[in-house]
Amino acid sequence: MHILMIEDNESVSEMLEMFFQKEGWEATFIHDGKEGLDEYLNQPEKYDFLILDIMLPSMDGMTICQEIRKEDDEVPVLMLTAKDTESDEVIGLEIGADDYVTKPFSPLTLIARIKSIVRRSRSTSDSTAAVESHYDVETEHLKIDESTREIILYGQPLEDLTPKEFDLLYTLASSPRRVFSREQLLEQVWEYEYFGDERTVDAHIKKLRQKLLKNGPQIIQTVWGVGYKFDDTGDFK
Repeated sequence: MHILMIEDNESVSEMLEMFFQKEGWEATFIHDGKEGLDEYLNQPEKYDFLILDIMLPSMDGMTICQEIRKEDDEVPVLMLTAKDTESDEVIGLEIGADDYVTKPFSPLTLIARIKSIVRRSRSTSDSTAAVESHYDVETEHLKIDESTREIILYGQPLEDLTPKEFDLLYTLASSPRRVFSREQLLEQVWEYEYFGDERTVDAHIKKLRQKLLKNGPQIIQTVWGVGYKFDDTGDFK
């Protein structure tokens, strides 16, 4: 994912760049409102996500969002502001922003908000482009409907998963064959509630694997020294 962030505070930009890199995201930072708008309008296909500060030199974030929505009503937009008033939030959402974060904010919270917006955006896009399928995740042997919590594994319903087991399977299966470290799974599934205690990941993986085996061959693999990955392309014990 390539993020365009229009933010005049260079310290904030530098800090977030490290967090974005950790997630494997590319980011372009522009510190002037008009320059940022021109950058996006000149090559919209380059960017998958926009983060707009409201208070910017030359052009404010609200205006930028309005101008972008005239050309593109699908690219996800997250607004940032130092203000903390309900009216600003309402205006931001009414002009087309997908979410709104008030400064000061935790970078980890911002990352979680971005992922949530992207999931919603992809789900909406997929349902529009492929009406025939209502599943959010569909691999060779697995289908998951996030809204109904329905799971079909090897052609049979998979039931009795706890909420965290479902979220863990959904996260892994959303990126087949990608290796997730325990820390990454804590961040994405637990949203930092148990940050630092990686043993909780191992415990939930063990229970999840036991339930998965009821339907067929194991689909969650251990990558020794790194973490875990989802792969249902073969018979893995």
